[in-house]
Amino acid sequence: MTRLVQRSLPSPLGPLRLVASDVALVGVYFPDHRPAPAHAGDETARHPVLDVAARELDEYFAGRRRGFTVALEPRGTDFQRAVWRALADIGFGEQRTYAALARAIGSPRAVRAVGAANGRNPLSIVLPCHRVVGTGGALTGYAGGLAAKQWLLAHEAGLAVTRGVPYGDQPRHAST
Repeated sequence: MTRLVQRSLPSPLGPLRLVASDVALVGVYFPDHRPAPAHAGDETARHPVLDVAARELDEYFAGRRRGFTVALEPRGTDFQRAVWRALADIGFGEQRTYAALARAIGSPRAVRAVGAANGRNPLSIVLPCHRVVGTGGALTGYAGGLAAKQWLLAHEAGLAVTRGVPYGDQPRHAST
């Protein structure tokens, strides 16, 4: 089995847990991520993949990055990985419905399965599952919570508060 390492990254949405193998990023998790990820490996201060991921996420939150170049290795079924690849095609500031995502992967009747795969995305933010909305633009479930999803969508629309200022009245994920 591949050895995994992890690092905590402060963000406007609270601390994110970055998880990597020797060659790629395998997870970006919120503190109360649902579903909860399995044990993610040893904590490390320096790791080439985690260094790239942390820099790119910092740039994203600062408004200087719209896409990610860090190597990715999402772990899931073939169907889940197809959904996650389609997430990467949703542009910065754009949104898609679950039905549109199902059509994009050639499974137009698999809307619920697409929603389930979207909910199991291990690479929050980097594979932008926050850009997937319900019919009529309804905000539906998000592993980091709906307030985080709303913040990310507003950030990409150019409406988010400046870096370091909590989203909402009380941040859901406060650093301790």
